[in-house]
This record gives sequence, C-alpha cells and structure tokens, in this order.
Amino acid sequence: MKKLVAFDLDGTLAESKQPLKDDMAESIADLLTVADVCVISGGDWPQFEKQVASRLPARANLERLWLMPTTGTKLYTYRDGKWGAVYAELFSDEERKTIIDAFNASLEATGFKPEQTWGDLVEDRGSQVTFSALGQQAPVAEKEHWDPDFAKRRIIQADLKTRLPGLAINMGGATSIDITREGVDKAYGLEQLSKHSSFELASFLFIGDAIFPGGNDYPPKEKLGLDCVKVRDPGDTINVIAAIVACQK
Repeated sequence: MKKLVAFDLDGTLAESKQPLKDDMAESIADLLTVADVCVISGGDWPQFEKQVASRLPARANLERLWLMPTTGTKLYTYRDGKWGAVYAELFSDEERKTIIDAFNASLEATGFKPEQTWGDLVEDRGSQVTFSALGQQAPVAEKEHWDPDFAKRRIIQADLKTRLPGLAINMGGATSIDITREGVDKAYGLEQLSKHSSFELASFLFIGDAIFPGGNDYPPKEKLGLDCVKVRDPGDTINVIAAIVACQK
C-alpha cells in the first residue's frame, strides 16, 4: 500500500497552466481519503494556488496535501486553516542574471526565437528560472503544437548545458525548460518531502506525463527508483487515481 501519491501538474493533472477541472478536483479529493497527496511542478506558488489549492472541493482533506512549487525548492502545507511555506531555497541576484542571459543567447544560437509570443518568455520564480517558448500566457492549443515530441527543447537544453555548467536543466509542461541548482529536480524535491514528512520514499508512488530520459518527471524513477506511472494526459490520470482509490480501500 502506498502512503503518498505524488503528481506532476501540467499535462498530468491539468492542461498547461490551467486550473484543475471539476472531475480531477473530485478525484484528488477521493484520493485524499486513502493517501497523502503531493503535487510537484515547475510553477511558483501563485500558479499552484490558482491551479490546485483553490480548485479542490470543501470535502478535500487539505492537511494531507503537500504542494511543492518550483520543482520542490519550495514546500507548502495547509495548517490551522491556511497555506504556509515550510521552506524556500532562492537564487542570488547574480545567479538569476546569468541564467536569464544564457536563455536569451541560447534562443539566438539555436534559431528557436518565436515570432509571436504571449507574455514573458523567461520567468524568475525565486528558486527556479523557467523559459516558456511562446510566453507565459500562450494559448494551450498553440503550446501543444509547438513541441509535442520535445525535439526543439532537447536542442535548446543541450545548448544551455554548455552555457550553464553546474545547473540542472530539465524540460517540462508543453513548452517549458526549468533551471534550478544542480541536483535540484523532482527526485530532490521528493527526498525533501520525505525528510519533512513521516513517509519513507519506498511508500511513494509518482505519476507524470514526462517520465522519459530528459523529461522533468524522469528523476524520481532514474535516481530514486520510485514506483512510477506514466500517463498520457489528465483523463488518463483520472483513471489511474480511480484504480488507486479502489485498491487502497
């Protein structure tokens, strides 16, 4: 029996940067009756609040929910009727500037600088800097068609690795590349969660849509050997959650 089920967010629980749909919110509430739940992804806390925390039904046991923005470099829990940060690990101003300059240089070098964008291409999330190829506010349909097989981002990722030695560079979502300190990925985040909770890593199950080499959902499988389930989309995730709930009951 798994005591904690951890999820990626975009592409797994919801469409890119979109709130949980009602059926997913109800599924998470069901799962919280039989296990603790973690959501770990590259977005910052405001995005988590919009996509997850504010979308769950009143019956959801929020004290069993662990939210890990910016690839686990932050941890939020619900205690005494409100959400609060347990920890946050932040880049220095110099580190942020170096990363942003490298992103801009990489786009020019690889030729993937988009003609049309929606919002900022680079977002400083404190403990993570994230590149969104079409901008932070790009329509979901545009995102899904830009790089469905991750081929473009693999080229950008390879270029960035030459410019940012010592930093972790991972692909996620529909158009994103996340930069964190070396060693910071979803495996790192889940290790931190184990330290801040009462759960052994062996009791975790991880679910994501990018569980493949280079994908930002791969480290829990590759580095920690966690039991993992690769899903195609949120609809597939709902089916997996239903099976878990049935088995755990």
